Amino acid sequence: MKTLFTAMIFLSGFFLAKSQQLVYKPINPAFGGDTFNYQWLLSSASAQNQFDDKLSNSPTGNSGSLSNFTDSLNRQVLSELSRKLFQDQFGSGGVQAGNYMFGSLYLQITNTAQGMMISILDTNTGEQSEIVVPK
Repeated sequence: MKTLFTAMIFLSGFFLAKSQQLVYKPINPAFGGDTFNYQWLLSSASAQNQFDDKLSNSPTGNSGSLSNFTDSLNRQVLSELSRKLFQDQFGSGGVQAGNYMFGSLYLQITNTAQGMMISILDTNTGEQSEIVVPK
């Protein structure tokens, strides 16, 4: 009797069940969805992004101590080389008025009433810059 009653409940549910047509409506605006969903999808994707560029926050672009040490060492070597080139070009007396050539850079140093004016010309690109060192 129990089995007959249980079977009747299941069969009655089967015959009384109504179906409806399933319609797919895309959410993403790139595939025909509503354009107002764009901002929500973008913020949702940004919140789930595991590949953020966390290296851009540091001033050197590197976050490891080995990278920082390498950058520091490179800066010290380049600074020492530039100091040596500066001393070879200008001598121990310091910067004197005149015209100087460093690779493609042409420097014209003149003394003015405001102080020392350094005009820099890049002969490759034609870019110019002027620096005034006050007295």
